[in-house]
Amino acid sequence: MKQAITGLFLSLFFLLILLPLLLVIFHDCSRQKISVGLYLTAKNKVVMVELEEYVKGVVAAEMPANFHEEALKAQAVAARTVTVKRLKRFGGRGYADKAEADFSDDFRDGQAWLSRKELRKKWGFWGFQRNWAKIAQAVEETKGMILTYEGRPIDAVYHSTSGPRTENAEDLWGVGYPYLQSVACPYCQHSRRYVEEIAIPRPILQERLGIANGLPAGALPFRVIETTAGGRIKRLRVGTKSFRGEDFRLKLGLNSANFQCRVSGDTVYFRTTGYGHGVGMCQYGADGLAKAGRNFQQILSYYYQGTEIKKIK
Repeated sequence: MKQAITGLFLSLFFLLILLPLLLVIFHDCSRQKISVGLYLTAKNKVVMVELEEYVKGVVAAEMPANFHEEALKAQAVAARTVTVKRLKRFGGRGYADKAEADFSDDFRDGQAWLSRKELRKKWGFWGFQRNWAKIAQAVEETKGMILTYEGRPIDAVYHSTSGPRTENAEDLWGVGYPYLQSVACPYCQHSRRYVEEIAIPRPILQERLGIANGLPAGALPFRVIETTAGGRIKRLRVGTKSFRGEDFRLKLGLNSANFQCRVSGDTVYFRTTGYGHGVGMCQYGADGLAKAGRNFQQILSYYYQGTEIKKIK
């Protein structure tokens, strides 16, 4: 009798305590986590960062933490989509300069990224507690979500401030995508980079553009050949040289290829509208849409038309 009671007790203990514990352990061990090979430029080394942790660092680096929660969620989905599309484990191209890496933390490589340590330094102790909790929640509430078109991850490019309209991808890069088409964007006018003016001395302008023979004194330095759907300059001519608008703006360090200029003495003044290439999601526009009552799904479907949100398989 005593042995039967002991056996019954052990059986109940196994069923109620050990079996659920073993199932949880088995589930955690069998589940493969997705990691990102990240090249840290300052440390010259590659580290492995879990996908959702990496997305948090991208959102924190790419979008102001005081933006609306729905805008942060939209940024998280866009950043995760960019990441998944490029991961080597999913057939992406990875990071060219380091065979074991998928990305670097340099924004010029596609996406900026900041570690928690760097963010504590940037925001301070209390700022980090507040901002990180807000960003982490936005990432966790969109966990595993990516943007797809016809079942495949999209090129979910984004930029700071579009100006009146976003751009067609083909106008800037020569390759078109159905989901990267120009749309009206009256929602980003609260960006401090919406309109700015910079002055460039004529000799510096000539040096950056590689123009040796100089320009006529007092004349406008360029002639517009073609503009884009979003109002940016697509092609222009300076003297005898022609440039793509986006190449021109990068050579001169302009905020946008949507600009006007004037000449005063030996200085050329460029007045730009917008900040960035203008294709895909406008980040300040996302914040403006969120403040107008749109959720992150509506924001993403506005800037990436015809796409669907799906979970990573």
